[in-house]
Amino acid sequence: MTSLAQTVGFQSGERNIFFHILTACNLSCRHCYINTGQHGTTTLSRETMEEWLELFADKDKKSNVIFLGGEPTMHPDLSHGIAKAKALGMAVTVDSNGYLFNDLLNKTTPQLLDYLSFSLDGPNAQVNDSIRGEGVFDMCTTNMRKAIAMNYSVSVIYTVSSRNIEHLHGMIPLLAEIGVKRFFIQVIGLRGNSAIETVGEQGWQVSPEQWLDIVPRVAKQAAEAGIHVTFPKVFLEKDEVFECAGLVTENYFIFPNGRVYRCPLCEDHPIHALEIKDNQLTSTDGLNEDSFFQLNIAEGCVMNKLLQPDTISYDVQGKPDHRISCCLLKQEIIPV
Repeated sequence: MTSLAQTVGFQSGERNIFFHILTACNLSCRHCYINTGQHGTTTLSRETMEEWLELFADKDKKSNVIFLGGEPTMHPDLSHGIAKAKALGMAVTVDSNGYLFNDLLNKTTPQLLDYLSFSLDGPNAQVNDSIRGEGVFDMCTTNMRKAIAMNYSVSVIYTVSSRNIEHLHGMIPLLAEIGVKRFFIQVIGLRGNSAIETVGEQGWQVSPEQWLDIVPRVAKQAAEAGIHVTFPKVFLEKDEVFECAGLVTENYFIFPNGRVYRCPLCEDHPIHALEIKDNQLTSTDGLNEDSFFQLNIAEGCVMNKLLQPDTISYDVQGKPDHRISCCLLKQEIIPV
């Protein structure tokens, strides 16, 4: 048995800190969202990494920090950042492409690192490596097994696109066999590489019909296999009220050039609401993402309407066929 999919409402007082400590990577994934023109090419020093963590520490609030890149394990001092974040009372996750550079598994511990999350975009090498690069599937799954054997809590992120949505179901037996207990399904965003590379007539994105037909069904099947599944809400029901995470929660997307965004859809544009200067977190002047969060439109997410208008279709009366939820609103199914 499984529980039904539940929408995970935004939690007041919870803080999520998505910390890009560098933008360098050993891979060249076709759908990578990193945009060095906007995010820079800096690798933060250990001292800066720890100082910036202190800027976002709040002992009175539940804080989650997710170390990102590029490939964060390429940073030689990642283990020090993990230890610092834990000492500040944060829950700690590392999102990796699976190569686990700098002997990370032996440099930190399962007690310090709450989750080690692997990005995998196909249930086999043929699907995954056509997106992420030759040899990636074998390396990623090998290191997943190694991490689980060392008692790390391992999760997997699958970015759904037109290139792999038909193979999503194949992840269930793979994750069950490896022993992965948490599965995060993401929807591809038109940022970075995926905003400029075309892949066939459909492009990278999936249709609403594809998403609604496949993703909830596969998520339920994964939960029936004993896997805790989280996936984006994407489309609101008719009676659901739209909420913007930028208004009701604290989410920070930090880049090594000092930009701090509140909304990930904005990351290809210099409209960040915050920035770090002289080791201080300050608000930016002028028109920025915060200016748009207040808007209430029929399409739901105003940032999606402004930045990705081609993703929205309308009926003959000019009303949107689907309202788009905040991209940070999730659903989950917990095995029971």
